[in-house]
Amino acid sequence: MEYQSVYRSWLSSSSLSEEDREELAAIEGDAKEIEYRFGAELEFGTAGMRGIIGCGTNMMNVYTVRRATQGLSEYVKSLGSRAMRRGVVISYDTRRKSAEFARSAAGVLAANGVAVRLFTAPHPVPMLSYAVRRLGAVAGIMITASHNPKEYNGYKVYGEDGAQMSPEATDVVVGFIEKITDYFSVKEAIGSSLVKKVPSSVDAGYFRKISKLTLSRKAVKKVGKNIKLVYTPVHGSGYVPVMTILKKLGIRVSVVKEQIEPDPNFSTVEVPNPEFKETLSKGIALAEKIQADVVFGTDPDADRLGVAIKNDKGEFVALSGNQVGILLLDYILTRLKEEDKLPKNGVVVKSFVTTGMAKAICDDFKVELMDVPVGFKFIGEKIKEFEATGANTFLFGFEESCGYLCGTEGSRDKDAVVASMLCAEMVCYYAFKQQTVYNRLMDIYAKYDYVLDRNVSIKFDGLNAMKEMNAVVDSLKIRKAEKFDVHNVVAVRDYSSSIRRLADGTEEVMNIPKTNAVYYELENGSFICVRPSGTEPKLKIYYSVRAKDEPSAERAFEKMKAAFEEFIK
Repeated sequence: MEYQSVYRSWLSSSSLSEEDREELAAIEGDAKEIEYRFGAELEFGTAGMRGIIGCGTNMMNVYTVRRATQGLSEYVKSLGSRAMRRGVVISYDTRRKSAEFARSAAGVLAANGVAVRLFTAPHPVPMLSYAVRRLGAVAGIMITASHNPKEYNGYKVYGEDGAQMSPEATDVVVGFIEKITDYFSVKEAIGSSLVKKVPSSVDAGYFRKISKLTLSRKAVKKVGKNIKLVYTPVHGSGYVPVMTILKKLGIRVSVVKEQIEPDPNFSTVEVPNPEFKETLSKGIALAEKIQADVVFGTDPDADRLGVAIKNDKGEFVALSGNQVGILLLDYILTRLKEEDKLPKNGVVVKSFVTTGMAKAICDDFKVELMDVPVGFKFIGEKIKEFEATGANTFLFGFEESCGYLCGTEGSRDKDAVVASMLCAEMVCYYAFKQQTVYNRLMDIYAKYDYVLDRNVSIKFDGLNAMKEMNAVVDSLKIRKAEKFDVHNVVAVRDYSSSIRRLADGTEEVMNIPKTNAVYYELENGSFICVRPSGTEPKLKIYYSVRAKDEPSAERAFEKMKAAFEEFIK
């Protein structure tokens, strides 16, 4: 079997470290483990690489990092000597081996004659994104696995605009990577003068730029010192930047002390994902103790923000990413309109699986809403397009997975630092108006109808997980769906062909990048969407259910879910 021979060649290689040799020797005779590690190569997709840390071609390790970086180096060299001088900025989070992988990537680039600017301490995604533009680099690398469990790490690549690298450029990089068959042939230039540290002025510039995005200075000045906010960085890279911007804003913050220090094991949480209430549990406990108003939590690379607020009974409830998104959307548009700063060509951009509530809000404010595929890089591409044409002004972008971006002053990727700042001043704004954020959320539901957004993940295992997930989605494209429970299907969107098929058989072409997903539009504004995750072996099913109130939406969701699960069996 081929994977056994690849395993043997790695085990016998003189280039393997002693630690890695012992790791591989320990699995000798374990055919299943050897197949997982060597039966495939870690895929470099539109979101870069992400995998379990360990030795093997299908794992995150220094050898797969070097190979990927050699491919990126070839890409930069193909752009010419000026691009090589502009170089690449590298950052990393607090995960296991993140700093080591970052240094190794820097060494490979330097060995290829490419200039490098390397952060000397963990910095989050948004600050890496900003640094790429601020320093005029041609690309950026972020070593992170975002919100994934502690066993994972990853490698994300950014373009010169500070957004994640476009699919077209990624394809070119992948072409170079695939030509490298010998993982041990890639060299590093240790101690090269081409590797320089990112100057501290970049940090200062980032905070200066995002401070311009504040919308309610008067309210913050009036009530900010009375607001109690609890924050947890969940052992990640968000602590310094989030605390810095909240201090600049004038908000009093209490931090969950046992979650401040970097901890690659994320030992105080099951998963470092602020989407989950359990991840915010220590923050909520502290908030209850000190009678705080709101709880924030960021993931290891501080691109996602989780929020918990008090309901009308005084109990803390964790908001979903969709709920935070519609609150921020409503707040931003409200404040811009109040200040007479809402541009006529303003645009909001969201992923197509994000809540249907966004359309109702944007329609009310007469602001255009654009849908893009899942992945914040597609929101970044829209920003680039708007800047090139001048036809639109980007206002706000968000995804249901707790990712938000306001304006273009700082990052071109989701930014939990800016989101923390805006959510904090939103709390102040409503307190100044003698209202709570929870009451504002209820007002939104009362005005536009209740929308319940849920997603269900079906986990797949093994080397063929991605192939099997895509096969499920592909099978739905050829099956006719007329209704789910009582909700008629008015159209089906096949995002792999960019075709929208109406119930009467009429077809329309959608102007949107292709991705493998099937989306069912239902007659009352609800929807169901199915897609394979691009970062983990999970098939994701998204439900957005519109009803007159929450109990009605819950009942409709259960019936719709049962009907759809029966349909896809």
